[in-house]
Parts: sequence; structure tokens; C-alpha cells
Amino acid sequence: MTPRMTFRGIYTPVVTPFNTDYSPDFGALEAVLERLIASGVYGVISGGSTGENYAMTVAERLEVARHTVRIVNGRVPVIMGTGAMLPADSLALASGGKDMGADALLIATPPYAVPTERENALNTLAIDRAADLPVILYNYPGRMGVNMGEEFLDRVGRSRNICAIKESSGDINRVHLLARNYPHIQMSCGMDDQALEFFAWGAQSWVCGGSNFLPEEHIALWRACVVEGDFDKGRRIMSAMMPLMRVLEQGGKFVQCIKYGVTHQGIDTGAIRPPLKALNKDDKRGLEQVIRVLKTTIQTIEKEG
Repeated sequence: MTPRMTFRGIYTPVVTPFNTDYSPDFGALEAVLERLIASGVYGVISGGSTGENYAMTVAERLEVARHTVRIVNGRVPVIMGTGAMLPADSLALASGGKDMGADALLIATPPYAVPTERENALNTLAIDRAADLPVILYNYPGRMGVNMGEEFLDRVGRSRNICAIKESSGDINRVHLLARNYPHIQMSCGMDDQALEFFAWGAQSWVCGGSNFLPEEHIALWRACVVEGDFDKGRRIMSAMMPLMRVLEQGGKFVQCIKYGVTHQGIDTGAIRPPLKALNKDDKRGLEQVIRVLKTTIQTIEKEG
């Protein structure tokens, strides 16, 4: 079955800049999107958890997505995040994404409910039917409580819209399972510190929050592995990126680090919505040092070829 949409390259789950009163800052959002498009990312995701969707109403998420679609104006695909606790909210986000011209949906397991694989599949297919757009699944059991297992994949895989899966379990055996048993569902890296392994097993795309502020460096790793097939170079780049991966994946302050990274690179992303709080001075200095060394090292690797 030929997928309706090919996922290849770097896809950025875009941050949501806020003003001091926590309202969306659409001027800063436009600056972020223009920077990403100019850097060469292949697509953007509106309303993901990196965009603080858990702290926003459906109406706010739709408003941010509408601005995103308008600003991007067809230059790269816009993927509508539909993750929500209430199935009705996910349906509203999916149909709203369709109406505003989004190119695809990102569908996650509803958090906290802990559905069976059959229940989760039926919920996913209902969201799929609400928009009839290409779908990238989002498997993140650490946040959702359950895996999108084989029964789930067998059921949803019958839909022509199910094109890809962002795999964020951290379990390398899942990468093997997807590559061997579900080649018709494109595998996308969703675990930053395993990017090299994903590419070795045939992943063609990477959904990475860090590309909000280091898009060229993430593209460099993808290009070395996927385009050039040079895994020696890829290992060197990945080694340079590992301190950042440790900060993002293991520090417990993922969104705060991403937003500060964007701010540090020159676009003020503003406030963090509660319950999260901004980084303290020590955390900021530590992240700045990691960014500085990473950029210098990867520039040297790129020059050496």
C-alpha cells in the first residue's frame, strides 16, 4: 500500500511563544516559523506537547494552528496535533485541522485512560475519519500509559491514511518490530538519543523538539545518515549532540529547555504556562554551554566532511 504522504527529513514540533499574560505571541511564532523554514526543516507540527498543548484550550490550539497554516502558506507541510484527554477534543482538533488546510494529523493515545489496544485503535480510527487526512501516529507510553502494540497497529494499519509512526517509547526492540513487521508504516524517530539507531534501521524522518533552536545541526545528522549514508560522520555528529540529548531527554525540563534554547538563539518565546516554571540561572548557563560546544563541534565536523 503506497502511503498518501511521505515523511522524510526533520519535522519540528513548534513551541508556542506567549506574552506575559500567557496569551499566544503570534509575532514571535511567525519569527520561529520563518527561521525553521529558512533552515530547511521538512515540516512543522502545531499543537504538540512541545507547544504546551496540555496547558491550552482547544480554541487556543485551533487559533495557533490557523496562524501557523497562514504563515507557512504551503511552503512545508503543517501537521495538526490532536492529542487530548477528551476524545471529543481530539475530534474537534482533527476536523478543525482539515478545515483550515493542515496537511496531516498527529494522533496520540489519550493520556490517563489506559485504553486496551482495541479501544485505542477504535479511537484513533474515529479521529482519522473526522478529517480523512494522512496520519502520523505518536507512540509515547511514558506519557500515555500504554504502547501502540501489534493488535493496535494491525487494526489501524488497514486505513489508507495511517502513513507513519513517531516512536517515542525508548525501547529499541520497538524499532526492530516496526522495521521488520510494519514496513508499510513509515518509522519516524521520536527518541532523540536514539536517532542514529533509528536511521540505521531505515527511519527517514525525525520529529525533534531541539530543532526549534538547532535546526541546522539536527539536519546535519539526518543528512549524514539518511542522504549520504555516512554513519561514521553520523556517529561523530551524534556524539557531539549527546550532551544536548541528555539535557532534553533526562533533565525533566524538556519544554523549558526548548523554549529557552529558542530565546537564547534570538527569538523571545516568553512565558511558560503553569504548572511548569522557567529555567533557573544555573540551568540556563548549563544549556548555553552545551549549545556553544555542540555548534562549534558540528561546524568542525561539517568542514572536515
